[in-house]
Amino acid sequence: MMTAAQMRAARALLGIDQKALAELSGLSLPTIQRMEASEGNVRGVVESLTRVVEALDRAGVDLIGDNVPSIGGGRGVRLKAPKPAETP
Repeated sequence: MMTAAQMRAARALLGIDQKALAELSGLSLPTIQRMEASEGNVRGVVESLTRVVEALDRAGVDLIGDNVPSIGGGRGVRLKAPKPAETP
């Protein structure tokens, strides 16, 4: 699974726009736009999601799932789990 936020962050790390990701993945721009507009996990046809993940992988992005250690090299970012709110 990939979240819409991961997809946007991956594009930002690569410095590409939605059109470039569409070209890299062989999908249409509206498909990329719909995928990135998803709430939470990206919704869409499994084949389309696979094409995006493979395109990002070829471009050098390592998508990291929840609770999976990052053992690869290179720079990147990871979203921390939110801290519980403190009660007074």
